[in-house]
Amino acid sequence: MVIKIAPSILAADFTRLGEEVSLLEKGGADMVHIDVMDGHYVPNLSFGPMVVKAIRPLTNIPFDVHLMMDNPMEFVDEFIEAGADSITVHAEVLPHLHRSLTYIKNKGIQAAVALNPSTPLCVLDYVLQDVDMILLMSVNPGFGGQEFIPGMLQKISELKERLFKANSNAIIQVDGGISLKNIRQVTEAGADCLVAGSSVFSTSDPAAMIRLLRDAGSK
Repeated sequence: MVIKIAPSILAADFTRLGEEVSLLEKGGADMVHIDVMDGHYVPNLSFGPMVVKAIRPLTNIPFDVHLMMDNPMEFVDEFIEAGADSITVHAEVLPHLHRSLTYIKNKGIQAAVALNPSTPLCVLDYVLQDVDMILLMSVNPGFGGQEFIPGMLQKISELKERLFKANSNAIIQVDGGISLKNIRQVTEAGADCLVAGSSVFSTSDPAAMIRLLRDAGSK
């Protein structure tokens, strides 16, 4: 199986963001991962809808918007209007997760849910049929360049089994510390889509690195 690569522009050079997005298209990226951080749920600030709107005309690659926010549902409509193709919200901050996912899907885009490393998979038990993608954080969110947490390999495998038993078509996305050294382990555990930030943008040829990651991780 050919895996999907979703480079995170959080690691891009913000002074030349348009050029960086063009490099992702050249490399055949499957998604552009956009980490939205609010300074509350996670300690850093990053992008708002205006940035998404500004780069939307530059590529046809789907925009994968990851809302690391205390109040994501207050901003969902703005990000959809700005050009998001999928929106990921964190289960930890949403008391009515099913309602939130349904709202996003009814807007005509894909709905995804993210879990932090210490969040148990059981919080997803009753929404596995209602979600298009599940993002497992393999680092604690808020900073780029962190090391992959090895214990997340078991979590990926357990989620794959739960999805199979539930007859769910949701794909598994993994975000944090993905590199050429560990990508095969992660995909063999069951990941379908890998978010890669520093490993792509810290190289002299991001487009080539996307292709290398896909080749190294494909099963």
